[in-house]
Amino acid sequence: MPSSPRRKNAFVPADLDCAAWPTIQPYFQLLAQREIDSPAALRKWLADFSDLCAVVDEFGTRLYIDNACHADDADIENRYLDFVENVEPHLKPATFDLQKKFLACPQRSGLRGKKFAIMARQWQADVDLFREANIPLQTQVTKLVTQYNKLCAQMTVDYRGQTYTMQQIARFGEETDRAVRQEAWELAEKRRAQDVAAGDELFDQLMTLRAKIAVNAGRPGYRDYAWLSKKRFDYAPDDCHRFADAVEKTCMPLVRAMDERRKAELGVDTLRPWDMAVDVKGRPPLRPFDPADIPGFVEKTQAVLSRISPQLAADFQLLRDARSLDLESRKGKRPGGFQATLEVKRLPFIFMNAAGLHRDVETLLHEAGHAFHTLAERKEKIIFLHCSALEFCEVASMSMELLADDHLAPFYDAPQALRAKRTHLEGVIRLLPWIATVDQFQHWLYDHPTASAAGRHDAFLEISSRFTSSVINWSGYEDVRRTRWQRQLHIFGMPFYYIEYGIAQLGALQVWFNYQKDPVAALQKYQAGLALGGTKPLPALFRAVGAKFEFSAKTVGPLMQAVGRELERLPA
Repeated sequence: MPSSPRRKNAFVPADLDCAAWPTIQPYFQLLAQREIDSPAALRKWLADFSDLCAVVDEFGTRLYIDNACHADDADIENRYLDFVENVEPHLKPATFDLQKKFLACPQRSGLRGKKFAIMARQWQADVDLFREANIPLQTQVTKLVTQYNKLCAQMTVDYRGQTYTMQQIARFGEETDRAVRQEAWELAEKRRAQDVAAGDELFDQLMTLRAKIAVNAGRPGYRDYAWLSKKRFDYAPDDCHRFADAVEKTCMPLVRAMDERRKAELGVDTLRPWDMAVDVKGRPPLRPFDPADIPGFVEKTQAVLSRISPQLAADFQLLRDARSLDLESRKGKRPGGFQATLEVKRLPFIFMNAAGLHRDVETLLHEAGHAFHTLAERKEKIIFLHCSALEFCEVASMSMELLADDHLAPFYDAPQALRAKRTHLEGVIRLLPWIATVDQFQHWLYDHPTASAAGRHDAFLEISSRFTSSVINWSGYEDVRRTRWQRQLHIFGMPFYYIEYGIAQLGALQVWFNYQKDPVAALQKYQAGLALGGTKPLPALFRAVGAKFEFSAKTVGPLMQAVGRELERLPA
């Protein structure tokens, strides 16, 4: 990763060694002691507080990225955990004290703009939840989640003389030889099964800690704690249940129809889990790039973005020039993908595990959307005003996946590009039921915080049955189906974070349909909406990109019908 240079006239030197609290503490003390006697003084105080948080946050983010990229490196893990255990516990109360100072400051009335009111509402939520007793508990949570990430990173499969990560073995699910698909699938699931008990044990500990955190904060349960900590001011848990009902009603008929068609076109008596990724026409798998040629993957993505927008292409080139991409799948690397921000320069970093699949193209475009969001917010100097609500952050990323669907020529010839588009749109229809499954399961988990591991597995099976096509035959693999939730890292590391993807997918579909009608206007709205950062409430951010913030059946239904019509126009 690139290092951040020393900045002129900054409150904190960018190269401050944040590995130890005593080097950071004096800056917090200066801000806590500073007199604020005018709105201008308050703005300066906020700017300095922002600068301090940017430097410390970037230091911690670099450690997090290093740990994700090298999950098998004990020294890197120890440096990251040392920060988690010995620096972060001091940061939380110090930050809390400064948030309280701002909220109590009489000069707040002199700040112009509603953006500061939004920030104040968010900070008030932080202050309302903060309890010193929770700091060591939150540290334990982070350590347990790190253990689970490490557990997943160590999963590999030996197949036909080679060792594959879990991302790499998934390639065989697209092979036309059904026996190969089954063999690879069973090997992968057998490997995952080895760590189910360890995952259950870690999750037991996480549930216990989170229950204590909620009680300490004066909340009746962890869901109430999570709702406020995630600043969910614009919707309630009942809205999530309505979303799930809408998905069951409007998506599942489409999913069942797709599965019946898949079964018929494959010519199989019964559709099995290893039949879901293969091409139904028996065509070779889509291989958009050679996983050994990551530079070629990046170059082709650059070409796709150039076809959409010169500005987006320039933003992606900035990441390339800064070497802010770690894309290959390799042993010892944490699974999954994310975009992290180095706050001092507002420089995004993209992490993923590319294995040569079309889904890798979608993943890189997804994380690039987050990166474009980060870059669009750069004009705002105070970092507390950068971050949009997470539901809108995912609109930024999911929109990029859809906007690219008609610009895939750098990866494919014309027939393959249409096939990739169809694969993506079918994936959108299939994604919403999985989102509903994960979200409803998390509601169940925190409604039943003392449930046993077996109880959790049974509940997941029951909930997932609402959102799983009965066309697929899981006979003989019931245990795999019951424990599939463990591969969703959000359930371990970010409880109640998943409904955001569903809400955002609906927003992204609206952005895409607007783009089909008027590409120039839709892109202008998209980029202008990203630039708003955290200065507007969630419904206003959706309106800025031309979308409605609504996720009941009256929105989900018409959008699914529109996607269905789009699929009917595409060749199978």
